[in-house]
Amino acid sequence: MPKAVPASFDIASLATAYSEGLDPKDLLAAVEARIATHADPALFLARPTGAALTARAAALAALPADARAGLPLFGIPFVVKDNIDVAGLPTTAACPDFAYVPEASATVVARLEAAGAIMLGKVNLDQFATGLVGVRSPYGVPRNAFDPVLIPGGSSSGSATAVSAGIASFSLGTDTAGSGRVPAGLNNLVGLKPTPGLTSTQGVVPACRSLDCVSIFGLTVDDAWAVLTVMGGYDPADAFSRPIPIGTPGATPARVRIGMPGPAHRHFFGDTAGEAAFVAALDGLAARGWDLIEVDFEPFLAAARLLYEGPWVAERYAAIEAFITAKPDALHPVTRAIIEPACGRSAVEAFKASYRLADLRRQSEAVWGRVDALVMPTVTRAWTVAEVTADPIATNSALGTYTNFVNLFGLSALAVPERLRSDGRPSGLTFVAPGGRDAWLASIGRRVEGESGLPLGATGLPRPVPAPLAPMAPDGTVPLLVVGAHMSGLPLNGELVSRGGSFVAAVRTERSYRLHALAGGPPERPGLVRVGDGAGFAIPGEVWALPPEGLGSLLPLIPEPLCIGTVRLEDGATVKGFLCEREGLEGALDISGIGGWRAHLAR
Repeated sequence: MPKAVPASFDIASLATAYSEGLDPKDLLAAVEARIATHADPALFLARPTGAALTARAAALAALPADARAGLPLFGIPFVVKDNIDVAGLPTTAACPDFAYVPEASATVVARLEAAGAIMLGKVNLDQFATGLVGVRSPYGVPRNAFDPVLIPGGSSSGSATAVSAGIASFSLGTDTAGSGRVPAGLNNLVGLKPTPGLTSTQGVVPACRSLDCVSIFGLTVDDAWAVLTVMGGYDPADAFSRPIPIGTPGATPARVRIGMPGPAHRHFFGDTAGEAAFVAALDGLAARGWDLIEVDFEPFLAAARLLYEGPWVAERYAAIEAFITAKPDALHPVTRAIIEPACGRSAVEAFKASYRLADLRRQSEAVWGRVDALVMPTVTRAWTVAEVTADPIATNSALGTYTNFVNLFGLSALAVPERLRSDGRPSGLTFVAPGGRDAWLASIGRRVEGESGLPLGATGLPRPVPAPLAPMAPDGTVPLLVVGAHMSGLPLNGELVSRGGSFVAAVRTERSYRLHALAGGPPERPGLVRVGDGAGFAIPGEVWALPPEGLGSLLPLIPEPLCIGTVRLEDGATVKGFLCEREGLEGALDISGIGGWRAHLAR
């Protein structure tokens, strides 16, 4: 009997269904039904033929089990913003006269398809990726899947609405000034904007080439991260690509320092429901035990104003100079009004603005010594289509308040759903961190999103609980569990600190271990032994993060019967940690039931 297509298209649900026998052609049949039901003529701008999709499904279905296992996105459907090349389909950037048909796909698309994903089609956008509203397209306005009264958000309008509607598991957008975040906030989605240079822009029609990122819309943080690990990474064909480590998300550490704008820098443009939701969200972060620290947002807001008020808009002109010179009337009126005057900007203005940006960046750097991430509302006001139509420039500028500065400063960002407002509209948070801290943001974002209780996009389907992860350690370090004399304040802790170790979290093992005070000493040493479920205790300990070279230099100091092995924690995560060989328990005292090594020392 054929396996039924799951209601949710999140990646984990589809992966489970495929492992139980789902045929990719049945998944595509369900996709077509959903497109028909959604019935939005402004969503898709180009699609593969039915025959091409059928052939793709058949090729995947014919793969043997071992080949399928090597494809992390086997049979996962996605859509692509139509300023990103897909071989054989027209790229329009939402301008019919600009259209061309590329022979090769963009690097990011090629990597996703090589990982088994199924490309469903090209979707609508604000023309030439100019806008945060999603209404600047001659092909119409894609319908906001969560609330049709609202704008879909731009410029990646179709990318967000297709995922929110349950048509695709994920989508690719681009983000220069917030286009990978604002549509996520307005459609109850996750929007992952990587560090600039982490995702290739080869094969992407540029908006501001020096700032552009290919971004990801997903139903969950875990889905977006799974996509990033496939498509991210250095690309020599992209002059702006950089070899940035992607890292690995982990469990949220015990202490998280979050910088927030003070009351004077909270701008909601009259949206009282949005402001109330943001304040409630901050209260929720504090209730988790996170430290909320008010920081000076003025350098960030001043940089945000530079993006459109300064000469960077001239980079948008440079991207399409030949076309706009030859066919100025082909542009959407608002797009033309923004880009065309930029040709009058001088090189002197550009240098002055770059100096101003450098000054603001330097002012902003002091913040990162006090906080791990910044938090802000993803959307300053939930604008309606009617409101944006009446005042297209001012409303767009308002949406860029907390988004425009991020790429100018080379930062990473993650937008996540957090709650519904009092009027039932989605309200999300965006976390921002220094470049290269993408995994850190995923760690805190997945907790906020996973605990929100919100449905997936506009589908009404329940949000899955994120699987437990190992405690989060800084990028490039190894988390190590210690249960005895290496814990903070105890005699051997200096062996960790002197090797660059840093405290991550207080934890407990799962209930399958016993702890012993070993014979000998000083110093006294503990022996942690796995005994199996039902016969053990949850043993308290600490996770410390060590640089690989620090851990390597520690290993020769570990005396028998101790060793380093894999330890399973109470939440199901696994880490490396100190264990003891059973032969070393002769003469040892079993202290498993007294509350850990510190309790033993206190006795």
